[in-house]
Amino acid sequence: MLPIIALIGRPNVGKSSLFNRLVRQNKSITHDLPGVTRDRVYGEMYEGDQRAAVIDTGGMLPDAAEASAGMDRFVFEQAAEALFEADVVLFVVDGREGLTGLDQAVSEKVRASGKPVLLVVNKVDGPELEAKATADFHGLGFEIAPVSAAHGYGLADLRLRAVELAAPFLKPEPVYGPEQGLKLCMLGRPNAGKSSLVNALLGQARQIVSDIAGTTRDSVDVGFERDGRRYIFVDTAGVRRRAVITDHLEKLSVFRALTSSKRADVTILVLDAVEGLSHQDKRLIAYLAEQRTPFMVAVNKVDLVPKEHMDALRQGYAEALRICSHVPVLYISALTGEGTRKILSLAEEIRRECIIRIGTGALNRAMAEATTKHQPPVIKRRRAKFYYLTQADEDPPMFVFFVNDAELVTPAYGKYLENQLRKLLNIRKAPLATVFRSSHEKKEPERPLTNRAPRLGRSRRDMDGGVKGGRTTINPGKVSTSGKATASGKASAGSKTAAARKKG
Repeated sequence: MLPIIALIGRPNVGKSSLFNRLVRQNKSITHDLPGVTRDRVYGEMYEGDQRAAVIDTGGMLPDAAEASAGMDRFVFEQAAEALFEADVVLFVVDGREGLTGLDQAVSEKVRASGKPVLLVVNKVDGPELEAKATADFHGLGFEIAPVSAAHGYGLADLRLRAVELAAPFLKPEPVYGPEQGLKLCMLGRPNAGKSSLVNALLGQARQIVSDIAGTTRDSVDVGFERDGRRYIFVDTAGVRRRAVITDHLEKLSVFRALTSSKRADVTILVLDAVEGLSHQDKRLIAYLAEQRTPFMVAVNKVDLVPKEHMDALRQGYAEALRICSHVPVLYISALTGEGTRKILSLAEEIRRECIIRIGTGALNRAMAEATTKHQPPVIKRRRAKFYYLTQADEDPPMFVFFVNDAELVTPAYGKYLENQLRKLLNIRKAPLATVFRSSHEKKEPERPLTNRAPRLGRSRRDMDGGVKGGRTTINPGKVSTSGKATASGKASAGSKTAAARKKG
């Protein structure tokens, strides 16, 4: 296992900016607003041939530990869990503001953990500012590393020192490797229960759960192993309608959520059974279907729906999913655990269908059976003729039909072929695309010449009369006013003799 490095500190000292620099990608949302990061965000740092896992945490407010409720307490608990999990701690402070009372309170928590600590003084924009920026922090007794996450100053030395401190905690890698595993993205409107579902599947309070809509802001990766298989959950921010989003931070969160759904192996669209199917839910279904995203629908909070209303609820979701009838629907409760055991096995099944490869022989037999059972319609006295079928190198599967004219295949017949392929090839739950290509390009009809030049030359009889010894003698200099050339020599004499004989 990789050693774990946790970034700990009070709010708005630049932990997320430093985290993005260490993992060399914009994985954690950065903003001037304090308290943007709430859940733990995981990444991986490379330095030469050494690697380490890095955790970004929310701003730690030690006074929030005694609070009975509130977001600050949830964030503190997440940071405390990261501190407990870490092998090395990067204690991040603000060099511009100097040492504050919150920094001293956090330093006590960090010191009590007993972990190796490197005090990272951020926002030091150059070597000439080091002495002034770090002066207040020497009294804490930690090794100091002045850096600037915004401008890159001191980051090379920080990476080297961080992996050096983490090297003794390196453990043998598991067989599957750190980057492998089925990636599942949680997508849905705010407060639909995405984080609760992640916690229910993990069996621990890994994500912050609150009745406050918009609790999750980052797209948070959560890895775990079950029955020898590795899974990675990507918990995303709630997606609201674009018209009601005015905050730039929320726009960035929604963008991250939709991007995560494209990169995941399978997306779990979490819907709220109590609020019913909203217009935004339908828009998300249409978006996933248009993007050919492998997904399932998890209707959450069914424990709060009366049993006599369940039939109407199921009918409503079946109607909304007519545009992608292959998508499976689960009715679950993250609170009680009802129906949640089927999620992982169903995700595995969808993934297997997405990576399926079918031989050319089986494809063409399926095509022949489908087109024989129901022939294509006649369009303008012509019928589409299917030659052969191949599978494109795409994930999820895409099948390419080669026909005499692709314009002769109607959308209704294309849908029929898609349904037949699902049935004959046993692809029930994954997205499936059919493409029709003309095997030969259409030849444009020849256009008649309207302005043809006058014909120059002799008639065939004159040409035949002028043949002697296999040659035809033509005087190019003599051209009649009618546009016909006259022959010279014996050819002209022969013509006159023939005319005299006819007259006599």
